[in-house]
Amino acid sequence: MLKDVSYKKIWKISLPIIISGVAQNIVNVTDTAFLGQVSNVALGAAGNAGILYFVIIITGMGFTTGAQILIGRRNGEQNYKQIGKIIDHTFYFVIPFALLLFGLVQLFSANFLTEIIKSDNILIAAKQYLDYRIWGIFFAFINFTFIAFFVGTTQTKILSYVTIIMMLVNVVLDYILIFGHFGFEPMGISGAALASVISEIVAFAFILGYTLSQVDLKKYNLFSFQKFEFPLFSRLLNVSSPIMAQNFLSLSSWFIFFMIIEKIGEDELAISHIVRSIYMVLMIPLFGFSNATNTLVSNLIGEGRTEAVLSVIKKIVLLSLVCTFVLSLICFFIPELLVSFYTSDSQLISQTVNTLRVINFTMFFFSISFILFNGVTGTGNTKASLLIELINIIIYLTAAYYIGITLQSSLPVVWASEFIYFGCLGLLSYLYLKKGNWKSLNI
Repeated sequence: MLKDVSYKKIWKISLPIIISGVAQNIVNVTDTAFLGQVSNVALGAAGNAGILYFVIIITGMGFTTGAQILIGRRNGEQNYKQIGKIIDHTFYFVIPFALLLFGLVQLFSANFLTEIIKSDNILIAAKQYLDYRIWGIFFAFINFTFIAFFVGTTQTKILSYVTIIMMLVNVVLDYILIFGHFGFEPMGISGAALASVISEIVAFAFILGYTLSQVDLKKYNLFSFQKFEFPLFSRLLNVSSPIMAQNFLSLSSWFIFFMIIEKIGEDELAISHIVRSIYMVLMIPLFGFSNATNTLVSNLIGEGRTEAVLSVIKKIVLLSLVCTFVLSLICFFIPELLVSFYTSDSQLISQTVNTLRVINFTMFFFSISFILFNGVTGTGNTKASLLIELINIIIYLTAAYYIGITLQSSLPVVWASEFIYFGCLGLLSYLYLKKGNWKSLNI
């Protein structure tokens, strides 16, 4: 039972997720910084191909997020045996789905990239990156399933360990494989992709070993792999499928946004991927708090305490704003130093700083709207969250295209379209939480 959800309790659940976010973003920063030393083309290509890869795996992650919501609900009800069945049925879906997506990428990715990438140099490099990176999809999906279990049952401590190990492996292998140290041939952009795949394999081995040795398998009925139950799978799919569609739309909009920037120029694309990397660092606390929002809302509803949901969301928003404010101060006062980690080109640094200042302010909109949106998802009405995301993305991409392509505005102005995205997202989510019928929803 959660009992009183205090700031301390929220922080206890969120902190391991935040720490894992720190480690994950060290990986992203390292990839971006190392490839920035190779060339702007390698930086831009890995960034765009990496986003395409995450569009693919985030779809599968949507299914495990749905599983996390159901696990949180059953955990709140203290129906622990059912949690193992949910995990089993998640595996029954994500492993075949990974095989399907892997096959589709092998068959169609080359033609797809050719159609959407303007620069020949970026196209060649993006194909090289994706050829290696796609092999990580199997381990990523399995890892997401384990994470759904630990977050859904509020046992988030493991996330710190597994992501730190993943970070260390990735950083060391990046250094060895990208530049060719310790007797290895330099692989450049392919080395970055291979390092990421190996780090995912190591993370899988660790999280499996931890689960087998530290978790009460009988309590949760884990790894019993009982026969397929269509009613349970149908319920899981009903909750998860809108999140899968939502994740696909969300990351696809991010990918399309960068395709819009790629049509502006190679330097603008390189600048944007540096900004994206710093952006992801600023988001670290937010992702931790948003994941906590999802599982706390689900657990509270499972306990029958719907009246506490909005109060808890308000507390999480406040904590998120405080953490974002601290990080934004650092970004505001030393932007040149932050950008210099990625490039030594003084002109590129200056241009990047201008865009970074815009992002620094959008984070406050993000800190409020994303928590509210995850509150909507945590209620289990994932169809409502999908509709909110769909409306929002249409408005956002229309604005970004008009600003970037039609008006041919400067890069900082194009990035200002983020204000539109988060403003709409927060407003629609707040209206649903205040006026929607989520309190009577049974999942």
